[in-house]
Amino acid sequence: MANPLHPSKVHFSALPLENLDGVSGIVQPVTQTQSVTLESSAAMLVTDFSVSHPYTLPTGSSISQALETMKQAGVRLLMLINASGNFTGVINARELIGGRRITLAMQKHQIGRDEVTAEMIQTPRSELHSLSYSRISHASVGDLVETLKTSGDQHVLITEPDGSGASRIRGIISASNISRALGVDFNHPPEARTFSAICHVILGHDL
Repeated sequence: MANPLHPSKVHFSALPLENLDGVSGIVQPVTQTQSVTLESSAAMLVTDFSVSHPYTLPTGSSISQALETMKQAGVRLLMLINASGNFTGVINARELIGGRRITLAMQKHQIGRDEVTAEMIQTPRSELHSLSYSRISHASVGDLVETLKTSGDQHVLITEPDGSGASRIRGIISASNISRALGVDFNHPPEARTFSAICHVILGHDL
């Protein structure tokens, strides 16, 4: 194998700079305007972590840190990661604002509110539901709503094989994203926050 050239022996050339006379436009990202219906591919509604970075939080973080992270990121759910870098569960804004789990954690551990950690009030991995990316890729939005309308889930995790015989989280689908994509007003009626309610608002009845 040839030895690489020493930096002092490599010849570099200055690039000719140009002025901006006649340049006034700025390239903007192309926005997808494709409409979503119940017959659309369910994959259209996946927040794909291979494209969008997931929002995570260490399990030992305080609940105030969790809430601030959500506010800064503009999200209502965070993925919790332990010291080994493994996914342990999720925490959502409802749990942080509602306070019931916080109160129970304070009572259970005999601690003050500022000592409650995200791990204490998380929805653990064992209680979460998921769908495989391959299944979602061959399903419609209607299939997704039909599947989840009775679960009451606000979010559903999407998984894929990790190449070592196990699975990893590929993305997430939220009820709020579905409602926006289908043109359902998220606040009128306010109960249109679950998959079942979304379907009812669209069709006037359940699927």
